[in-house]
This record gives sequence, C-alpha cells and structure tokens, in this order.
Amino acid sequence: MLTEPMPAETVEIAHKRVSLAAEDLDGNAVATLMLELAEAWGVPALWEQVCRPLLARLSGRSAAEVVIEHALCEGVRVGLDVYRREPGRSLPTGGVLLAGAEKEAHCLGLHALAAALREEGRGCLNLGPALPWPALTSAVYRARPRAVVLWSQTPLTGRAYRLVRFAREFPLLRVYGAGPGWIEPLGRPAVRLGALTDAVAACVAVTPMRDVHHIRYGSVPYR
Repeated sequence: MLTEPMPAETVEIAHKRVSLAAEDLDGNAVATLMLELAEAWGVPALWEQVCRPLLARLSGRSAAEVVIEHALCEGVRVGLDVYRREPGRSLPTGGVLLAGAEKEAHCLGLHALAAALREEGRGCLNLGPALPWPALTSAVYRARPRAVVLWSQTPLTGRAYRLVRFAREFPLLRVYGAGPGWIEPLGRPAVRLGALTDAVAACVAVTPMRDVHHIRYGSVPYR
C-alpha cells in the first residue's frame, strides 16, 4: 500500500479530469481514472485526496448536481471494485466483514476499504449497504468473522448506542464504526476508525482463521 500523499499539482489535475468525466455523465471514464490513480498512488491517497473532496463538493441541491453525483459515485464504485481483482480468483475474507449500517444507502467508503485491502493482498466479506441489525447478527453467526466494520454516512444512521450494544453482544469480536455518520463518541468495546489508512491497519491486524472463507452453514440464530 502506497502511503505517500499525492502532490498538490497531481491532485488538482485529478480533480479536473474526474469532475469533467462526471459532468459528461461518463461513468466508464471516471472508473478508468480511478484505476489509473490507484495504480499510481494507492487507494488511500486516491480516496482521501480525490474521491472524498469531490463527493463533498456536490450538495445535491439541483437536478443537475444529483445526476452528476450519481455518475461520479457509480464510476468511483466500479473503479474501486475492479481494482486488483483477478477473474476466477477470490481472496480469502481474512476474518473481516464489512457492511453499511441499517438504512444507510451510501457505502463507497466500504468499497474503498475493500480495494485497499486487496492492495495489501487481503480480502474481506463486503455485504454492502443498509444491513439491518438482525441481519448483521445473523451474518456474524454465519461467517464467524474476527472483525466487523460498519459504515455510516450520516448521523441518521450512525447510532452509536446501537453499535456499542452490538459490540457487547460479541465480546470476542472487534467492532469498528467507520464513516462521518458516527458523530457521537463510541464507547468501548466499539472503536471509531478515522482515515482509510487507520481502517486498513485495523483490518490487516486481524489474524485470519484457518477456514479460507470462514463460512459456517447450518442453524443460524436470527434475532
């Protein structure tokens, strides 16, 4: 994983190129730029210096901005999902489960984390956005992860008390809250992750289990 920040001039050029592609509603061009920048500078630098600032600029107040935001988000998602994937070969989940908080529809941060982990030769089980709490509990019983990273984009979905309660239900599980939605302090044993590099370090520190994919089918408590 490259950790050197992108030079200011490179960031400025990247912003212009990605913005123009999004304004043209060219998701494929956005995805191509994501791949180029990730290969050159690494996913953490791409996410922190290009993706996050560009996404923050779009307020969604007009119809045009909504359309551009959708094109940008889709291009970023596709680019991150394709990055470092090998057809026919999937990486072990590494004991890490990623999911969006209940009713949370925005989870690009999880795609960035998954791509950054692949950059490290590590995999994960990404269950995507808006996973209800009972379903997350079921996933933990079914997949037996060592760590769970739950993404929240807004305070409406970042319910700190609920994440702490979930963490206490699984004392042997490392539970992390990621994303800007966790504005309230997270009490132990839940831990809030800041930058993408922090999230990658936390996930890489997880010791994988012997089973490559950590899936356990059979009776699954669902509550």
